[in-house]
Amino acid sequence: MQQYSWLLIALPLASAAVLMLVGRRGDKWGHILGVAVPIVCFFYGLALFVNDLGLSADRRSIDTNLFSWIPVGSFQVNFGTRVDQLSLCFVLLITGVGSLIHIYSLGYMKEDPLRRRFFAYFNLFVAAMLLLVLGNNYLSLYVGWEGVGLASYLLIGFWTYKPAAATAAKKAFIMNRVGDVGLTLAIFLMFATLGTTSFAGVFGGAHQLSGGAATGMALLLLLGACGKSGQIPLQGWLPDAMEGPTPVSALIHAATMVTAGVYLIARSNPIFNITQDGRTVVTIIGALTLLYGCVVGCAYDDIKKVLAYSTVSQIGYMFLAVGLGPAGYALGILHLLAHGFFKAGLFLGAGSVMHGMNDEVNMRRFGGLRKVMPITFVTFGLAYLAIIGFPGLSGYFTKDKIIEAAFNKGGTSGALLGTAALIGAGLTAFYMTRLMIMTFFGKRRWAADAHPHESPSVMTGPMIVLAFGSVFAGGLLAVGGTLEHWLAPVLGESTAQGPDLINSTLLTVIIVVVAALGVAAAIVAFRAEIPETAPAHVSPVTIAARRNLYGDAFNETVFARPGEWLSRALVFFDNRGVDGLVGGIGATMGGSSARLRRLQTGFVRSYALSMLGGSVILVGALLAVRFG
Repeated sequence: MQQYSWLLIALPLASAAVLMLVGRRGDKWGHILGVAVPIVCFFYGLALFVNDLGLSADRRSIDTNLFSWIPVGSFQVNFGTRVDQLSLCFVLLITGVGSLIHIYSLGYMKEDPLRRRFFAYFNLFVAAMLLLVLGNNYLSLYVGWEGVGLASYLLIGFWTYKPAAATAAKKAFIMNRVGDVGLTLAIFLMFATLGTTSFAGVFGGAHQLSGGAATGMALLLLLGACGKSGQIPLQGWLPDAMEGPTPVSALIHAATMVTAGVYLIARSNPIFNITQDGRTVVTIIGALTLLYGCVVGCAYDDIKKVLAYSTVSQIGYMFLAVGLGPAGYALGILHLLAHGFFKAGLFLGAGSVMHGMNDEVNMRRFGGLRKVMPITFVTFGLAYLAIIGFPGLSGYFTKDKIIEAAFNKGGTSGALLGTAALIGAGLTAFYMTRLMIMTFFGKRRWAADAHPHESPSVMTGPMIVLAFGSVFAGGLLAVGGTLEHWLAPVLGESTAQGPDLINSTLLTVIIVVVAALGVAAAIVAFRAEIPETAPAHVSPVTIAARRNLYGDAFNETVFARPGEWLSRALVFFDNRGVDGLVGGIGATMGGSSARLRRLQTGFVRSYALSMLGGSVILVGALLAVRFG
C-alpha cells in the first residue's frame, strides 16, 4: 500500500484545483467535495497504519521514488515519499483532526458566500502539509513548507475586506520568509558538504560532518523551524493570524503549520544528535518561548489571542523536548499529538462561542455562557483540563514528561530548563482558568442585542470527538511508552541524560501542586465582578504583557525600521544617483545634438565655408606642431 502514498497528497491537491477552477458552478457542492477528500485521506492513512502494524519494526520505513525530479549532472533529486512511523503519526493527525475541522467548517462558514473557495484553500493547506511530512528528501519537504506558507497567507487573509486580516496575512507571509531563508541555506549546506538532499543520504552521511558544519546546519534548520512554529524571535505573526476564520486558527495551530518546526527538528535528529551546541540553542529557544507565551497570555482579553499565545507556549514545550535530543524527541512528538486534540477543541469551542455571540471575541463581554451553551462548555472544559495537566487527562501525561526530562538533563542547565517548564505549567493553569471564568462563569456581561445559543450539531459533533481525544489521547500514547517504542526506529531510543534531579513521583506531585496554585490564584483574582473594560491603572508587568512584552516593538525597531530606512536610501540613490547620471548623460547628448543640428542649414556655401575653416584650423595645428 505504501507505494500509493502519493495519493494522500494528490487527492486534496486535485480537490483544491477543481474547487478553484469550477468557479461559482461549484458553490452548491464544493463544500461537500472539500470535506469528503480529507476524510478519504484519513481512512487511507489509517489503512497504512494498520498495515505497518503487521510489519516488523525494521520494515516499517519505506521510500517510494516516483520520478526523477531534478537531474542535473551529479545532482539528482527524486520525487518520492517516505512512509515510516513518524510520517504516519503526522498523516493521521493532519487528516484526522483536519477532517473534524473541515466538518465543523460546514456550519461555521455556512453563510459565507465564498465557502467553496474557503474549502479549496483548506484542501490546498492539507495537501501541502502532507507533502511536507511525506517527502523523502529536503527539497520535497521545502516545497510542502512553502505550500503551507502560501495556503496560510490565503486563509489568514481570507476576509480581504478586513484591513486587519490583510495586514496579518502579509505579516505571516513575510516573517515566515525570514525563517525560510534558514531552511534554504541549510539545504544548500547539505548539498555542499554531503552532495545530496535526500533523507537517506544526509542521515547516512551525517557522521562525516565536522562539528562546525553540523552546528551551522542545525542552527539554520532551527531558524526555519522558528519561523513556521512561531518561536522567538519570529513569534509575532502567530497571534495576529487570529484575524482569519476560526477554523483556520484551529487547523494552523492544532494539526498542521505550527507543528512543522517540531517535525523538522525531530526528522533531522541525526544532525542534531552530533551537535550539543545546536541542541542547547533549541532548548533555550523553547524555554524562553514557553514563558513568553504564558506571560502574555495572562494579560489579553481576546479569547482567540489567549489561545494563540497558549499555542506559542505549548510549541515552546515541544521545542524544549526535542532540544533535549534522544531523551526528548519522542516526548516532543507525544505532546504534539495530544496537543492537536485539546488545542483543536479549544479553538473550535472559541469559534462556537463567537458563533453564538455575534463574532464577539472580548472575554469581558461574555460571562455565564455555561448555561446557554452547555455542550460548548463541557467540551471546552475538558480541553481546558487537558492543557493545564489535570491528572488523568492528556496534558498530564505529555507535558509532565517534558518537565521531568528537562530536570533529568542534569546540572545547572537541567535545573534552569526544568524550573522554566514548571513555572510555565503554573502560568498555563492561571491564564486558562482566567479564560474559563471570564467566558463561562460569573454574571452575564454580553450586549443587549446578543442572543447566545448552542451551535448546530455539525459544529458540536467534532467538538465532542475532540473532547474524547483531550481526555484519552495522552494516556493511550504515553502509558507503557507506547509512542516512544513506536518511534524508536526513527528517533532512537529515549535515554535519560543524567541522574534524576528530583524523584519522579515527587516531581509529579510538585507539578500538580504548582498547577493547582495557578488555578487557585486565577479563581481568587477573578471571583469578583469583572469590569467590561480593562483597567487602565495596572502594574508595569501587565502593561508589558498587554504589549506582548514589546516583541512587535523590538522587531519594528531592530528589523523593520532599519530595513525601511535602507530601502528609502536605496530608492534615493537610485533616483538621484543612477537615474541622475543616466539622465544627465542623456540630457548632455540631447543638448549637444540640438546645437549641432543648427549647423545643418542645407546651404552648400555654408558647408564649403565650414570645410574651409576646418581645413585652415587643421593646417594651422599641423604647422604649430611642426615648427612650434
